[in-house]
Amino acid sequence: MIVADGGSGDGTAELAVPLADKVLRLSRGRAVQMNAGARAARGEALVFLHADTRLPADAPQLVGEALKTHAWGRFDVTLDGRHPLLGVVACTMNLRSRLSGIATGDQAIFVRRADFPGFPEIPLMEDIAFSRAMKRLGPPACLRARVRTSARRWEAGGVLRTIVLMWRLRLLYALGTPPERLARLYADHR
Repeated sequence: MIVADGGSGDGTAELAVPLADKVLRLSRGRAVQMNAGARAARGEALVFLHADTRLPADAPQLVGEALKTHAWGRFDVTLDGRHPLLGVVACTMNLRSRLSGIATGDQAIFVRRADFPGFPEIPLMEDIAFSRAMKRLGPPACLRARVRTSARRWEAGGVLRTIVLMWRLRLLYALGTPPERLARLYADHR
């Protein structure tokens, strides 16, 4: 396990030292962190997991089986909050991903090392850009096993408001809005 800490000030890196095989201290930026973690990894499979996401217990076996027939994939997601709409949000995220072949970071993206091109080092939408590139190699393995992701940001920002924001950001990205501008819109929401 490699922890790639992007300059957090909450002691994450120090807490991770006794629990991880390696802790990398890096500048901010998810893509920068994930790419550095991938370079430090030695396995044949790479799994990109946000700090607030938990894998199912059988994840290593599931990923190994999926990568026998797919270059990459992702898990279905469950959001762990209490708001009644969060189940609907997770269900639509999973369905959208299954239909579009686009995975998001909350879904614990995995890939064969040999097929990993790196994440585009942009401040937001790196998972979308990565998915688009990987779809050229084939569709993702869409595992029905679920990762559990914190709904803290959804609840703090308001579930409906966050849904609208996420769809707005995705639409603007599809229309060519620079990721730097999208990152500012996303940060303003928090």
